[in-house]
Amino acid sequence: MVEPTRLIKKYPNRRLYDTRTSTYITLTDVKELVLKHEEFRVVDAKTGDDLTRSILLQIILEEEAGGAPMFTSDLLAQMIRFYGNAMQGMMGQYLENNVTAFADMQKKLQDQAKHLYGDNANMSKDLWAQFLNFQGPAMQSMMGTYVEQSQKMFHQMQENIQEQTRKMFIGFPIPGHAAPEADRPAEKKK
Repeated sequence: MVEPTRLIKKYPNRRLYDTRTSTYITLTDVKELVLKHEEFRVVDAKTGDDLTRSILLQIILEEEAGGAPMFTSDLLAQMIRFYGNAMQGMMGQYLENNVTAFADMQKKLQDQAKHLYGDNANMSKDLWAQFLNFQGPAMQSMMGTYVEQSQKMFHQMQENIQEQTRKMFIGFPIPGHAAPEADRPAEKKK
């Protein structure tokens, strides 16, 4: 039987209340729910507004501040630049698809390791660490190539959208943009 989504209420004093266990919990406890793949929703106790994204962002912020950050300053700056951009929605979907693909690849590798080495968790963790030490550069290269290809596809998609937009509005003069040569009226010969 599937349990309903766990409801966590956030009170004005910033405390989080888990309605399933009838106890107050911390962000660390919420992080554990995420790691266990438990479905939950955080709502404002007074208004009922959904605060799940905000809580998840808080956890990411704490993780980034705590140890070895996952995101570089350049990446964060690039992400900020996409807000308010026409490509914002597309970029969010692009990132989500890529993270999902990466997680699927990681799960398949873990399943293969489990199949080969059984349920010996410590041994498989050690082997996984050794694998990443030896294969890390190769995997980074592979991921770099993947990111490069994705970037090229993204730029190509952007160019296609721009070209389609130009074709849609071919009869309308757009300030600052000259009409393509093929679309300009032929000049009279002298």
